[in-house]
Amino acid sequence: MSARSSQACPIALTIAGSDSGGGAGIQADLKAFSALGVYGASVIAALTAQNTREVRAIQDVPPAFVRSQIQTVFDDLEIAAVKIGMLSQPEVIQAVAEELERYGARNIVLDPVMVAKSGDKLLADAAVDNLRRRLLPLATILTPNLPEAAVLLDGAEPGTPEQMLEAARALLALGPKAVLLKGGHLQGEESADLFCDGDQELWLPAPRIATRNTHGTGCTLSSAIAAGLARGLEPQQAITEAKAYISAAIEAADRLEIGSGHGPVHHFHRWW
Repeated sequence: MSARSSQACPIALTIAGSDSGGGAGIQADLKAFSALGVYGASVIAALTAQNTREVRAIQDVPPAFVRSQIQTVFDDLEIAAVKIGMLSQPEVIQAVAEELERYGARNIVLDPVMVAKSGDKLLADAAVDNLRRRLLPLATILTPNLPEAAVLLDGAEPGTPEQMLEAARALLALGPKAVLLKGGHLQGEESADLFCDGDQELWLPAPRIATRNTHGTGCTLSSAIAAGLARGLEPQQAITEAKAYISAAIEAADRLEIGSGHGPVHHFHRWW
């Protein structure tokens, strides 16, 4: 009897918080990786008691344990891409930056989760400064929304396409190789994101979809981009395919009945 054939599988790592409700954070990242043909590994930086209606409690993970998780994963697995989500502690940000540098991590997608849907800042000023100084220069692609861009630039939130363009250029000057500035907070029938890498500035429009089930949209988009990079796609192609994936996942979200609040997008819409 012949041995069963095997093939190399691209591996992506998510460094983020856990969502006990399964719609965002680590759970959303791993679902997106799997849906897009990539094996997912994880480093948990925070725990949340969360469902579709609320976040009841947050428990930070000690920086030394975050560091140990990263080391243990990189010592064994061939990581082709890294997605970074919310890191709330300055010491955790420092640990993540140091370990990614030490292991020469590549294809880093940084989703700087810093502002709650209520508009409240989730990160203290010291954490924002560490994020800006230590992680932005390591990022292959930075994926902020408009409120997050305002925090990173310590300025007003962009309110027009022209202001988005100015903000994207300013963010690029902080060190990432490319920026995908998400324009979902602007008004209009379309939600247009802006890709900027210093050589080109490209608008990526998508129709707005009427649904309340959008929990984890940002996490899913950034992890889908990381999955594309892990599979060897160039940044612009990875972003284009990730946007198509998240648009379809949002469009199919109402086929799920998960919780009584803001439900998740449908990560497995192609198969279920």
